[in-house]
Amino acid sequence: MATQAVAAARVHAETEIVPWYVWCAVAATTSSMVGIHWDISWHRSIGRDTFWTPAHVAIYLCGVLAGASCGYLILTTTFAKAAVTLRESAVSVWGFRGPLGAFVAAWGGIAMLTSAPFDDWWHNAYGLDVKVISPPHMVLAVGMFAVQLGALLLVLGYKNRATGDTRATLELLYLYVSGLVVFNMGTLVIEYTFPLFGHLPMYYRALALAIPFFLIALTMAAGVPWAATKIAAVYMIAWQAINLVLPLFPAEPKLGPVLYQIKSFVPSFFPIWLIVPALFVDWILHRYPHWAVWKKAIVAGLGFEALLVAVQWPFTSFLLSPAGRNWFFYPDAFDYRTTTTSYFFRQLFYPWTKSPELFAAEMGLSFVIAVVMMWLGQYWGGWLARVKR
Repeated sequence: MATQAVAAARVHAETEIVPWYVWCAVAATTSSMVGIHWDISWHRSIGRDTFWTPAHVAIYLCGVLAGASCGYLILTTTFAKAAVTLRESAVSVWGFRGPLGAFVAAWGGIAMLTSAPFDDWWHNAYGLDVKVISPPHMVLAVGMFAVQLGALLLVLGYKNRATGDTRATLELLYLYVSGLVVFNMGTLVIEYTFPLFGHLPMYYRALALAIPFFLIALTMAAGVPWAATKIAAVYMIAWQAINLVLPLFPAEPKLGPVLYQIKSFVPSFFPIWLIVPALFVDWILHRYPHWAVWKKAIVAGLGFEALLVAVQWPFTSFLLSPAGRNWFFYPDAFDYRTTTTSYFFRQLFYPWTKSPELFAAEMGLSFVIAVVMMWLGQYWGGWLARVKR
């Protein structure tokens, strides 16, 4: 009985406050998302003038913060004699002990820092301004996702053990980090989801690949009502906030040729209206919780993609119309490389030049992808919901 009482007291002490390393992981995740969008804007506004830009520092601060804090946590849990409570809720990896999320986030931090010299070499070899999707950027993206996943697991582990006010705080942190995971996936496909592509199948295919898997998985593990809607709201608010702040700061191109003169940082585009299909996902999970996985995948996937098309198709038309050209929607935020003959500058949709049959087939493929991702996401979500270490 005494041993049980001591163990219960330890669990209570462990969960009565949010630990410092959880806050560090959340801060690292935030730093990475601010840094990556700042960096994209830097490339579009100034050009890659040096590796040591403030945007790059913000990105790699994520790696340093995650690697250092989680590495320290693992070493403390493994070797410190006073860390009995930490060891009781830890996993073992190669003889080291710590929360599962700490190992994932520490690995992500190392991957991010490893990508830095690789990225610098790549730009020196292939040009100062290249595509978002390149080998070093993919290493960086995997590292950032690992840091986000690690933060998510750290928050989940404590949330699933905590009670009272502490659990409520951790639920909010979980929804916040989940929103940044969706934010990250939206950033990964940013080159395919500019408004001028809004009437092309690739726009909806890219979103089907990036979003449904994470949206349904993170919702299932949240344990709070209407989680998908709240996660989508975090994504939209964070994305829009960054895009409204960036133009407040001056910027001047440093790489030629300068085809369009700018005076401030250029934002990306208005966030995707994910909150609409997210509402449908929430409704399905709430209304039919006992449906088979395959049935929920079909209905949620088809509904998600259909609502995405129903919202984004007319909304992108609005963005490229005169009515949409204002500071709040900013579809005419041209970067310094924009030519006056481009579809972007003329605010025209990129045209579909193939057959109507191929258009229908490719749009249909986006629906199939959404269903498959909803199906796979449910299995990962079920595992996430059981995380306690």
